[in-house]
Amino acid sequence: EFPHSFGVFLLFFLFILGYQVGGVCKLSTESSLRRCRTPDGKICSGRGKCNCGICICEAIEPGKFFGPRCECHDWVCATYNGKTCNGTCHCGSCMCDNEDNRGMVTGRFCECDDSECLDEETGEICGGHGQCYCGNCYCAAGWHGDKCEFQCDMSPWESRQRCTSPDGKICSNRGTCVCGECNCHDVDPSGDWGDIHGDTCECDERNCHATYDRYTDDFCSGHGQCNCGRCDCKEGWAGNKCEHPLSCSLSLESSLKKCRGTSNLPCFGRGQCQCGQCTCHPPGDSRVHGKNCECDDRQCEDINGEVCGGGHGYCSCGRCICEEGWFGKLCQFPRSCDMSDAQSKELCETSDGVICSGKGSCHCGKCICNPQDWWVSGEYCECDDRECDKHDGIICTGNGLCNCGNCECWDGWNGNACEIWMGEEY
Repeated sequence: EFPHSFGVFLLFFLFILGYQVGGVCKLSTESSLRRCRTPDGKICSGRGKCNCGICICEAIEPGKFFGPRCECHDWVCATYNGKTCNGTCHCGSCMCDNEDNRGMVTGRFCECDDSECLDEETGEICGGHGQCYCGNCYCAAGWHGDKCEFQCDMSPWESRQRCTSPDGKICSNRGTCVCGECNCHDVDPSGDWGDIHGDTCECDERNCHATYDRYTDDFCSGHGQCNCGRCDCKEGWAGNKCEHPLSCSLSLESSLKKCRGTSNLPCFGRGQCQCGQCTCHPPGDSRVHGKNCECDDRQCEDINGEVCGGGHGYCSCGRCICEEGWFGKLCQFPRSCDMSDAQSKELCETSDGVICSGKGSCHCGKCICNPQDWWVSGEYCECDDRECDKHDGIICTGNGLCNCGNCECWDGWNGNACEIWMGEEY
């Protein structure tokens, strides 16, 4: 048998031979270029030369471009959990490995294993009563269960009626309606029964947590009782979260105003306000400081904990001051570059050939996302950080970094919005 590479070369040689005799191309210039032209009008995708209707791909690195019109470039295949595809990268797209030919591995990154939807008894997907999306069963009306194995004995209309909360929402938008009963979303994995409860999930105990109370199990600042998301304060205490001592010479509003400073949250959402004075949290963490806890030096760290690019600058009140020769929010970009503009742009192209997803500029092979659009991030500016969860109006509660729509929490924090303190109590 011929090696695969030799076979490809032989086919290529015979193809060219059909249009070239004695080294002279039998095609007109226009016919040759038409065969090499991509739908967007580029010759060989702008990455090669046209030789008698055939694209000869240029490559800074061997094998970087390939395909009939040099349209394929593997290095831009998307990553998932640190891996380039969970399958094989081909022409900028992930080709999923399905060894059993059942097509169970799916998804843009081949990250979905639909075999998790198989009913162990019948072998059917979702028991034949639902659709599988990325390993999760979405059941047809009248069926429920992880594999849609249970049938409901009431109509969908009656089920929705039983799950409708007083404000007209299904399970108060905090749970899932299953056969007339609400399964409330348990957002606190450390609790016995969760912060959200009630027949229609109408009670949200998170409303009883003051901003600084996330570090303890106490509700209502430790000075009251939480009843279905509302605080009943003990004698001597006032405020929505029982955070204000009546012994204070300041009124509640004056105290909060003094603690806000230039923020719309007391102590910038990073500390406890009591009688106009801020105590910054978490306890013992000197990275959060300032009269109103306005400085959060954790913002100078990247996802790996390096400060200002690992020595390319220093942190001043949550902002990196870069040394000469470096720039960027985290001083991560060198001002000098040892590659050409063409080489740089090739590394910044997405699979559809757009530089930095059209949302940034390219510098030395890396994308710099538009600073005006604070929510744009990612290696190719492909992410929208507005998709990250918030708590108290703060993305990732200020206790983690938003990484492509998901909160990456700092040590001691948990929850979709990094709102749950799992570290030591104080």
